[in-house]
Amino acid sequence: MYDNDKSLFDFMCESLYSAVISDTLDELGYRHQVMREDLTPLSADWVIAGRAKTMLSVDVHHLPDDPYAQEIAAVDSIRPGEIVIGCTNRSRQNGLWGELLSTASQARGARGAVVDGLIRDSKKILELDFPVFATGTKPVDSRGRGLVIEYDVPVLCGDVLVHPGDVVFGDRDGVVVIPAAVVDEVVRLAADKVTRENHTRDELKAGRTLREVYDKYGVL
Repeated sequence: MYDNDKSLFDFMCESLYSAVISDTLDELGYRHQVMREDLTPLSADWVIAGRAKTMLSVDVHHLPDDPYAQEIAAVDSIRPGEIVIGCTNRSRQNGLWGELLSTASQARGARGAVVDGLIRDSKKILELDFPVFATGTKPVDSRGRGLVIEYDVPVLCGDVLVHPGDVVFGDRDGVVVIPAAVVDEVVRLAADKVTRENHTRDELKAGRTLREVYDKYGVL
């Protein structure tokens, strides 16, 4: 349907939105693909779409010999078109993500990051225009507080199980995870629904009743 991932993700960001993707997943029987509502973008204008690059972090209470080893390895292995999915097990102990990780990820072609936890350096991240979604901010470093233990493994992020290679879409309304096996079908059906919603909106503005246009286009 698309020449490559970049053209797919660009189309999604330009033409789709989280609600229509969620509705489409519902119709296909995937009814638990939207992350918790407290995962929000630093900038409400940011829209992201890309392949999941998963990272798993846990709380620690000591200073490891090499506290950043797995974190560095994870970021250095990012491929173009990926979105970092940071699972912290909902930690409130530290800011896992910051400016330098954002800079390194952006340089490697990442399209954003979704962190189920806290981040820091938010002003610098906004200046980078690197889209980051998180549950809040906290200025403390992860060193001695949080430790990345694995990456490229399934993680629970925002109460959704995310596998490496799933497609993640996020905007101001929330973050949706599309299982890799149904990406093409979801995008095709979502695009069709957008068209029907546009016709519905036009006819409602022209004075048709909601019942009339719903019976005609089947969207609400």
